[in-house]
Amino acid sequence: MHIFFSVGEPSGDQHAAYLIEELRRRRPDLQCSGYGGPLMEQAGCRVLFRLTNLAVMGFLRVVPLLWQFYRLVRDANHFFQQQRPDAVVLVDFPGFNWWIARKAKAAGIPVFYYLPPQLWAWAPWRIRRVRKSVDYVLCGLPFERKWYADRGIQVDYVGHPFFDEVADVPLDRKFLQTWATEEATDVGEATNVGILPGSRQQEITRNWPLMLQIIERLHARHPHVRFLVACYKQSHLELCREMLPAGQNELPVHWFVGKTSEIIEVADCCLMVSGSVSLEMLARETPAAVVYRIGSLINVLKGIFLRVDWISLPNLMAGRKILPEWVVCWFPQRDVQCMTATLDGWLSDPRKLKQAVQELRNLRDEIAQTGATARTAEAILNRLTSVGARKAA
Repeated sequence: MHIFFSVGEPSGDQHAAYLIEELRRRRPDLQCSGYGGPLMEQAGCRVLFRLTNLAVMGFLRVVPLLWQFYRLVRDANHFFQQQRPDAVVLVDFPGFNWWIARKAKAAGIPVFYYLPPQLWAWAPWRIRRVRKSVDYVLCGLPFERKWYADRGIQVDYVGHPFFDEVADVPLDRKFLQTWATEEATDVGEATNVGILPGSRQQEITRNWPLMLQIIERLHARHPHVRFLVACYKQSHLELCREMLPAGQNELPVHWFVGKTSEIIEVADCCLMVSGSVSLEMLARETPAAVVYRIGSLINVLKGIFLRVDWISLPNLMAGRKILPEWVVCWFPQRDVQCMTATLDGWLSDPRKLKQAVQELRNLRDEIAQTGATARTAEAILNRLTSVGARKAA
């Protein structure tokens, strides 16, 4: 059996890597190839191109890459025609993956969309693309199953793999011991604030200056607090440091690469750029203020097309803002003040922090079930087995 993967996001690279490992446990003869990232390679996938290196957002950033994307779609089409994989599995990254799905479908290859884009929130009309090019949707949010099924799509709710990954990843115990929250401060026990500036360079460029303002204001009010910055890779750490204005080198900011889970675990609360890592906040019961800065055009389109008032996954699951969040555009200073006030409230009043933790715990106990990766692997293999049986008949 041979499965082709197309994965363009760093988080998708992680989800796909776990899925590949789970599939190969069930089918040791399985061959995996496609577009993805380093974690998929480690899991045994033959990555034909590091698509995660092209993970960008925004029309102007995509335009210079259009020729590269075109060549990748063309190469995938040739691969489908010559190698004839048994299935294509897409993970998020819709702008590119729609084209991969189209080519696979034209070649008669079953297409699975694992963790599909949130069409119900921002582009419900694109369901036509799903009907035309995707055979089976494997969704990670509970309400998505009904939404897709009501629109005639073959769909199964498998749960979100992030909860599997959180449960499975061993934490650096030495790090936890070194940075564990200390007792005996004059306003309570909150001494660590985790800072997650994003997994893409443009996210850092847009959001890190705002985060620095919040860090500076919180430091003035809580000089005992340490700010632990979780960078996705070394180049991001260097970018954050380069953007430090003169005079802010004295802030109690501590830099780390590859310690995101540990920082979330030891942090009393976090300031984070919106992303799927918000599910780890939920899994580890760590309150967070969520920020995402967008351009003026995207803000106008959001106002026209976005069908919900929040974007973080725990908020979507809860149906309310269980994680306070701000989509920042024209008036950043007002939002900086609000985010600072939220974090200040948690740091100043242990009761408020405890209440926020309890809300996350209640939601986690309700929906944060492990086993999503195993259910996804079973769904794919069962589907392919049934397709093979029909063809043999």
